[in-house]
Amino acid sequence: MKKSELLIRAAKILNSSLELDTLLRNMLDITTEYVEAEASSIILLDSKNKRLDFYISLGERASKLEKTYLELKKGVAGWVADSGEAVTVDDVSTDDRFYPVVDEASHFKTHSLLCVPLKRTGTVLGVVEALNKKGGGKFTPEDLEVMTALADQMAIALENAHLIAKAKRETLEKVTLFEVGKKLSMYLEMDEILEQIVDLLYRVVRYDAVGIYLINSETQEIENVVTRGMDPEMESKLHLKVGQGVVGWVAKTARSVLIADVASDERYIRLRPQTASEIAVPIKSGEETVGVFNLESDQKNAYDENSRELVEAFASQAAVTIERARLHEEALEKRRLEEELSIARQIQTTFLPKGDPQAKGFDIAGMNIPSSEVGGDFFDFIKIVENQLGVAIADVSGKGIPAALIMAAFRASLKAEILNNYAIRTIFQKVNRLLFESVEREMYVTAVYGVLDTKNRVLTFSNAGHNPPILRRSNGSIEYLSEGGVALGVLESSTYEERPLSLFSGDVLILYTDGVTEAFSPEGEEFGVDRLVEVIDQSYELSARDLLNEMYEKVRDFTSDSAKLDDLTMVALKVLP
Repeated sequence: MKKSELLIRAAKILNSSLELDTLLRNMLDITTEYVEAEASSIILLDSKNKRLDFYISLGERASKLEKTYLELKKGVAGWVADSGEAVTVDDVSTDDRFYPVVDEASHFKTHSLLCVPLKRTGTVLGVVEALNKKGGGKFTPEDLEVMTALADQMAIALENAHLIAKAKRETLEKVTLFEVGKKLSMYLEMDEILEQIVDLLYRVVRYDAVGIYLINSETQEIENVVTRGMDPEMESKLHLKVGQGVVGWVAKTARSVLIADVASDERYIRLRPQTASEIAVPIKSGEETVGVFNLESDQKNAYDENSRELVEAFASQAAVTIERARLHEEALEKRRLEEELSIARQIQTTFLPKGDPQAKGFDIAGMNIPSSEVGGDFFDFIKIVENQLGVAIADVSGKGIPAALIMAAFRASLKAEILNNYAIRTIFQKVNRLLFESVEREMYVTAVYGVLDTKNRVLTFSNAGHNPPILRRSNGSIEYLSEGGVALGVLESSTYEERPLSLFSGDVLILYTDGVTEAFSPEGEEFGVDRLVEVIDQSYELSARDLLNEMYEKVRDFTSDSAKLDDLTMVALKVLP
């Protein structure tokens, strides 16, 4: 067949398909047939890894060549790729350029070869090799001329195949990213979203292991929220701070990183022995880095700039979804807290007396200003018998529904024991044991309970670890009522003492919770007991209700009404003339 006819026929075959795999097989068939070779190989230049890959080959045992590669200047093929010149070798055993490793790997014995570069616009794309002329002959100058002409056609077809593959890949990537965006918009729950992200990410860039790591803004720790392909036992041992490891470095710098060989990067923390290369990109919400995508491959140089751009584009879409999920979670948490606070306020409100008590010879008032969080403050006036009034103030450690429920238990048990007509010290002992048996160890109640004998003007009280009530005598002297015992619910067998206190005309007694004295100014200064005593000294002549209002105004002014206040609970008892 004439050379022109061969080339026309070859052109038809080469243009019949520009799918890369099919094209390469057609190129090999043409090479083997046209120069009557025993085997042939297409060796493509991998510029990223700077090597020649035996992409595909035909001939005896040639399938074993598929994963063999050469450095650019190794072997005859390496020399041709480097020089860009064709070469014919009649006896490879006499040519120093011959590299026998490929033969050893394939168990194929090469005697002679014809090697021609695949060049396009001066750039070497690869090499085509014909191995061993059938019948034991030599490759002729005519074979070299035919192969050189065929190589030109092959290079054009190969370049077109690469362009088409690139265009298809880019189209597929855009379509995939668009579909990813649509699919991610369907979810609001964080766990579901992260699982979907891991699945969809694989459609964009292949990986052998992947992790989505979110940054805890409070602790600056990196939390591995969702992973695939990782050893769970190793993950549980990993506690990264921002700046540690590859993921921590990306979280700190907000910059992507490509690692061709993790063994050569000191930042890599070896969780997977088989990991060879890695890509990590930040997940950013506005200017804030909220997390990191980390992809790992078992092959070196698995990722390139195109991979980075794709994962970054994916991360941008995922960031919007993650932020939306976070806002959704925050909204749900806020709603849950609001519902909890509403319930807690309702519980707390039912504890408080409906009005101030009427006691002959005394002016008594109570006040509770709940905080935004709702604590466990409580006060009550309890009618016992004629001329006897119970006065109680208490504070539960903690906030919200748990504190409100414990206060409910305390109030119920306190009233039950009061109705049994026990002594105050016995009442506290029984209430203490009940709380110790029924609440968590970190929860407890501080309280003051006293019985006011309005006829004899005597207050008998006990203080269970509470802020000591302040008694201002009519002569201006100050006493603190601290007798009693430890907070309720702390120790199983706590005992309490009680003290009778005689009251006289002009005396003022203030009971309060720590929200009053522990209120802070914008500068961080505590209101304190001394300021409270000063307010009492300045305002003792006011009615009990007005005195409480004055104390509240002074605390609010001290905090500039800007700091978040704890519950403010106060009781004022004035002895009238």
